[in-house]
Amino acid sequence: MSLRVALLGGYGNFGGYVARALANDPAIQLVICGRDRAKASAFAANLNAANPAESAIVDIDEPCDTLGDIAPQLVIHTVGPFQRQDHRVAEAAIAIGAHYCDMADARAFVAAIGQLDEAAKRAGVAVIAGASSVPCLTAAYLDASLAEFAVIKRVDYGIAAAQQTNRGLGTASAILSYVGRPFTTLQAGAMRRVFGWQGLHSEVYPQIGRRWFGYCDIPDLALFPGRYPGLEDLRFCAGHEIAALHFGTWLLSWGVRLRVLPRLDRWSGFLLRVSFLFDALGTGTSGFHMYVDGVDKNGSPLIRKHWIIARQAHGPNIPCIPVILIAKRLARGEKIEPGARPCIDLISLEEYRDALKGLDVSFVDS
Repeated sequence: MSLRVALLGGYGNFGGYVARALANDPAIQLVICGRDRAKASAFAANLNAANPAESAIVDIDEPCDTLGDIAPQLVIHTVGPFQRQDHRVAEAAIAIGAHYCDMADARAFVAAIGQLDEAAKRAGVAVIAGASSVPCLTAAYLDASLAEFAVIKRVDYGIAAAQQTNRGLGTASAILSYVGRPFTTLQAGAMRRVFGWQGLHSEVYPQIGRRWFGYCDIPDLALFPGRYPGLEDLRFCAGHEIAALHFGTWLLSWGVRLRVLPRLDRWSGFLLRVSFLFDALGTGTSGFHMYVDGVDKNGSPLIRKHWIIARQAHGPNIPCIPVILIAKRLARGEKIEPGARPCIDLISLEEYRDALKGLDVSFVDS
């Protein structure tokens, strides 16, 4: 019997990749869900899935109205931005006895998923938030580092976006929601206030050169200080490939910080359209870096540096890997412990890297 999977946002940027990755699995029955029945039906028909995909209308604001009729065993939620969402989709999944995972990158959303733990355990289902690059891939890197490190003291990491890539309104809105706005991160052993897209600095990547970065707010900033004892500094940043776009966003962040401008996510559609005007100046190559600094098992200083380079606009597919692996595990009959938690301790770095082999992605470690 196949695993029935309701894929919310199944015809979107992230959802589309997840759907194509799962379509050929004969142990999975996909239901492509969204607000537009015509788009969902057309996408489902074109999947050429091992089990012909179905389609359904699901409004994430009122998920209880329709999820029960679909009767999924797993709900995958890919519809961002998550910064202004609550956990009603996860609650609706629990209510019908379905497992749940999402691609949330919103700090408060992922950090608070534990409040559903008792309900999920009573229902016998796993509820996994943040099944994406952060915190799943980033925690996997740090967990792997513990084989060498006795103590991890400093972690500096970030994502360098590609200009020529599919980027949707949800992703743009998520980032713009905290540009110029305050949040806390670990600095010198204490949680201190920083502002989104500030902390201007650059990094030089192997193969792709210099990229510019600014502070971003992600679940790791809340989860990692308690997870890795001895951690003193934690900085996550992101940046545009085109320097002019990055500096323009940095200038806008000052307008928000000084309260001259409102939250920028109210202009997400306009600013996203403006960004497309720069596509001819960019490439389809994105990157990720993580620098880990601490003490080895002998008490000596140790630094390790890691990069991921993604070409051909394959970078946005990397965050989709955890929900794909979770679905495939459940389809094989593997058990995932009931309860609600962030997507940490579920996928190892080796498993994550193996799952990326079909993409034009390379790894550099030093």
